[in-house]
Amino acid sequence: MTLFLLDFCPTLQAADRPNVVFILADDLGWSDTTLYGTTKLYQTSNIERLASRGMTFSRAYAASPLCSPTRSSILTGLSPARTGITTPNCHLPQVVLQATPGVKGAANVKAAPVNSVSRLNTDYYTLAKALRDAGYATGHFGKWHLGHEPYSPLEHGFDTDIPHWSGPGPAGSYVAPWKFPDFDPDIPNEHIEDRMAKEAVSFIESHKDKQFFLNYWMFSVHAPFDGKQALIEKYRAKTAPEAVQRSPTYAAMIESMDDAVGTLLDTLDRLGIAQDTIIVFASDNGGNMYNEVDGTTPTSNHPLRGGKATMYEGGVRGPCSIVWPGTVPGGSRSNEIIQSCDFYPTLLEILNIEPQPGQQFDGVSIVPALMNERLKRDGIFTYFPHAARVPDWLPPAVSVHRGEWKLIRIFHGGNDGAHRWKLYNLKNDINEHNDLARTEPERVKELDALIERFLVETDAVVPVPNPDFDPSTYRPEDEGKSQRGSPNKRKAPRVPPVAGWRRGNDCELSVKDGALVIDSDGRDPHLSFRLPKPLPATKLKLHITLSSTASGRGQVFWQEQGVNPAFIRDRSTVFDIKHDGESHDYVVTLNPQHPVLSIRLDPAQSRGKIRVAAMSLTDDDDRRQFSWSFRKTSAKHP
Repeated sequence: MTLFLLDFCPTLQAADRPNVVFILADDLGWSDTTLYGTTKLYQTSNIERLASRGMTFSRAYAASPLCSPTRSSILTGLSPARTGITTPNCHLPQVVLQATPGVKGAANVKAAPVNSVSRLNTDYYTLAKALRDAGYATGHFGKWHLGHEPYSPLEHGFDTDIPHWSGPGPAGSYVAPWKFPDFDPDIPNEHIEDRMAKEAVSFIESHKDKQFFLNYWMFSVHAPFDGKQALIEKYRAKTAPEAVQRSPTYAAMIESMDDAVGTLLDTLDRLGIAQDTIIVFASDNGGNMYNEVDGTTPTSNHPLRGGKATMYEGGVRGPCSIVWPGTVPGGSRSNEIIQSCDFYPTLLEILNIEPQPGQQFDGVSIVPALMNERLKRDGIFTYFPHAARVPDWLPPAVSVHRGEWKLIRIFHGGNDGAHRWKLYNLKNDINEHNDLARTEPERVKELDALIERFLVETDAVVPVPNPDFDPSTYRPEDEGKSQRGSPNKRKAPRVPPVAGWRRGNDCELSVKDGALVIDSDGRDPHLSFRLPKPLPATKLKLHITLSSTASGRGQVFWQEQGVNPAFIRDRSTVFDIKHDGESHDYVVTLNPQHPVLSIRLDPAQSRGKIRVAAMSLTDDDDRRQFSWSFRKTSAKHP
């Protein structure tokens, strides 16, 4: 891997620089648009209209199979291996600015996942800062997911940030009423993408006589899965039960996303500035294959293997079109390999903006590709040192794409701590079903040398062997096994619940002296309890009496009927805990919109011992709805 300093051809003066509109869809898969002839259900006429004005790339890759790492790569031009943001944890309370090696992993994984950075450091000279310093008005609209203040868009070079939201998806829902703080709908049942497009139009109109950088990072088509009811019914009549893409709700979400793209194009045309505007359209990772909506997965990335959170093509390859009026022929196509960390150096070269002295990039300028020329690079690298248990999951890994070849290194996946590899020829095997690692040992060696150089040059924090690995729970054939709509089913043996509570990561549970004891041995201890029957959708209070010798804030999640995934930040409450070893009473408020199915307690963010002596749920009038008893390891309704 080579760091690239930019070599500019000074062709544009400041006054001649075009506007920049960057549209980033969320979780939009390679087969989720009509650009590649891979869908029979979705309708994306406006994305096709955008593509007809520029070049469409068939091999455009996100720097990560998950959102926050890719977003960091767009703004910095750097690999997630270098920024340390390797998971989408930037909405969580704990601020982590330095990646560290993991200390343990699941029993059936040979490598311990890395501890990710949780905020984009404001020391980075971002794309927004570069364009703002060059005289551009800068505005961010939509999803951010790189940290709230002091790590919000306003600290990273944007003059405007709407709706100023740091969460992983839209607050509550796509269709109003939402739950954004200080951002209310203009009309009843307003769709958030309609509103974001409206706000973006206002920004364009306000700056039509000055260069502007509009960063429209869509909420679509991330969970939660809902949309305009009329569109859902429209697609319900179109879906075929045997089709790989058959969710009417997701199809409705795709159309609303496409409508927003059309709104921006209409505005640029109406104001007569389309010829003076560069447009980038891309996705932050592959399509979602592991949630459930309408009784199926949200989408399918067929013919690609896997999806979001996987190292296979379906997790990292996405749609991409770039419009450069007057230079790139409309409707043109390219098979060159590009990646999200390329956009920053590319835009600097197009706009003739010099980087900061000594500023370097892991990406390259793809201007040659836009000119129908070949790119000169060793390869592109995807660094994902985690084991997300989704269909087609892999243990912590890193990959390189070079030409038609793709090599995946699975950290410590072999015998005695050695690595293991998967090799695919994507020209002949786009489905990644034929692993050639054993028959092409020299090619494995050559490509793995590129991976090693990449890890060294980016100073990547790499996974270490997992001290908790249990060979009795491990089956290599389980890795990469696709199971529609659910995680891989063969896992480590399920631990029986304790007093009805199931432990999650980093903790052990027991009952002693009339209390539920939580022994935390990591950063994310949590436990969950499924209620015997749903509680009504009304304001609830969780009363907890506990003592703790750990540290960090507490958090209570609740699962609502019909809402996926089960536990999300929008349905949680953070509360402060006194970790002095003494017993204290806490009251945590829950505001569900649907009947409550389960409760999850995250009692700390470090090692230590937590003792829960009493716990109950009451309504807003303090009438008991449910209570737990840890003397008989039971729980009961009133």
